[in-house]
Amino acid sequence: MHPALAATVFLLVLPAELPDKTLVATLVLSTRYRGRFVFAGVAPAFAVQCLVAVTAGQLLGLLSHRLVLAISAALFALGAVLLLVGKNGGYDDAASASAAEAPLGGPTGVGKNGGVRTAVSSRRAVLTSFGVLFAAEWGDASQLLTAGLTARYHDPVSVFVGSFGALVTVAALAIIGGRVLLRVVPLRFVRMLAGGLFGGLAVMTAVAAISA
Repeated sequence: MHPALAATVFLLVLPAELPDKTLVATLVLSTRYRGRFVFAGVAPAFAVQCLVAVTAGQLLGLLSHRLVLAISAALFALGAVLLLVGKNGGYDDAASASAAEAPLGGPTGVGKNGGVRTAVSSRRAVLTSFGVLFAAEWGDASQLLTAGLTARYHDPVSVFVGSFGALVTVAALAIIGGRVLLRVVPLRFVRMLAGGLFGGLAVMTAVAAISA
């Protein structure tokens, strides 16, 4: 593994995921379930999704070098479009605002008779969190970026470590201080920055493909 490449992937994926559905979905889950159970569910979901993306990138790497670069450029360009044109990964600003304003809750609450509701089981919280994030991550910008970087640099371990690290970092931020983050960080600008990074990667990779 090359730490420099893993760090580069981390820094590329992190801004792509901050304005994406990953943060909002994890935040919403954390308002219903205990944070540690949410994290225990989303982390393996991210691991599986990163593994799928890295495997796809390795398969692309079996093609000719020029074709690999061309496909990687297309993946980066598609990621840029998803970030710059898409509606926050399927969650609009109203959903983000709603999540930001959600009351501090967790797995307990007051029932109709004034009693405290029984806490949901940890197993249900973990499985629900896994299912939500596993379904949400298919075909999103970070998965496209992970596949493209794997095909380009032929180092699946470094790309996996960097991408997975970025995803779990975003999830941790959402659980620990997501509501505060949504209030103070202009996610629209973060999305534009990430889209610009993807666009730059697409141009550079396309130039490399033409000159290969």
